[in-house]
Amino acid sequence: MTNIQDIPELALEARSLVDKIIEYSDLYTYTRRALEALNVKPRVLIAFGKASVPMARAAIDYLGDRIEGGVVVIPKWRETPSLPRLEVVRGSHPVPDESSLKAGEVVVEWARSARNKELLVLVSGGGSAMVELPQEGVGLEDIAETNKLLLLSGASIYEINAVRKHLSLVKGGWLAKHAFPAIIHGLYASDVPGDRLDTIASGPTVPDPTTYKEALTVLKRYNLLDKVPVNVLRVLEEGAKGLRPETPKPGDPVFTSVTNLLVASNMHVLQRLDNYLKRKGYNTLILTSRIEGESREVGRVLSSITLEVIERGVPLDKPAALLLGGETTVTVTGEAGTGGRNQELALSWLLHTDKWLRGEGKSALLAMDTDGIDGSSPAAGALVWTGLSRRARELGFDPWSYLERHDSYSLFSRIGATVETGPLDSNLNSIIIILVK
Repeated sequence: MTNIQDIPELALEARSLVDKIIEYSDLYTYTRRALEALNVKPRVLIAFGKASVPMARAAIDYLGDRIEGGVVVIPKWRETPSLPRLEVVRGSHPVPDESSLKAGEVVVEWARSARNKELLVLVSGGGSAMVELPQEGVGLEDIAETNKLLLLSGASIYEINAVRKHLSLVKGGWLAKHAFPAIIHGLYASDVPGDRLDTIASGPTVPDPTTYKEALTVLKRYNLLDKVPVNVLRVLEEGAKGLRPETPKPGDPVFTSVTNLLVASNMHVLQRLDNYLKRKGYNTLILTSRIEGESREVGRVLSSITLEVIERGVPLDKPAALLLGGETTVTVTGEAGTGGRNQELALSWLLHTDKWLRGEGKSALLAMDTDGIDGSSPAAGALVWTGLSRRARELGFDPWSYLERHDSYSLFSRIGATVETGPLDSNLNSIIIILVK
């Protein structure tokens, strides 16, 4: 491994923000504050998603013995936590497996047990894959294959979940239907641009506005109709003809006693970072918390904005800090290397910025995922700075070739530009920060 040791001062300052992102993404704090603001007396607790443990721990610490029992579905990689009175099971991510099926069965059992009680449901990103209960006629392997195809297609999370909901009996409001007529409080931590509750973990306690027909349209849009398993296509076509029940829709009596609340989002993290960087003396601007699109194209756009700040002081005077978040996508063409949306964005930004600038360290970009996992790599993201691509070429690497084959991690790991935190107990989407001297 060739490691670049002499990192410019601005890049070191950007690297110090990793700890702040982790701190500001802490879902124990957000969940505890939400519960303190609500007058709830739940007896049963269900928690699932990548942040299930800190959210459940906040509920147990605050509600104490009022919680009689329940279940927490944790990611496969996580050590088993100590959560009194709660059953702990594991689920797979990003593609469901047998553990996800078992988790789905246990979650539904607990939901049905709460029909005459008050139920607290804590939901975070990743829950769509971690908890699954397939519709009749669809096997787990069918859903897993469909998930893989959708994740590689470039489809947005809204589109992916429109399909997932219509293959499942736990997503898209179905969990609320299993628990009906329980009083349900759904607390959601958002990992989706725009923070739509019906899309976070496929909205298990939220009315679903999408339909079977829309799910088929998504498959058609991304040329997947002849690629998905035949069982999946049959179920969606039967549903579109009215031969299968739709997901519970807005206005359904199932939701009469259901209250859903957003407790944390990407914007919460950005706002706290904004305040912190202001105190550090930066002129700051939050561009958006809902960035979408191809990672390499978003990186190119952000490069053009960075160059305007450097050369003209537009839209911010220097020293400047641009903040944004969301969920970009990588459409894999050909055989892909190892990387993720944040690293591909960072590499694209670097290459397009370095085309115009000479010298090092005029600007730095940090892009990372708050769950600590970026795509197929072991990294959370990347930290790059102007001039780094030329130094990589001096070391014998061709950065453009790594971008073309979606192999950003292989380059960044060789030159010491990865951000590696290990998996984190959060999932509030990606954070991108651009600093300019």
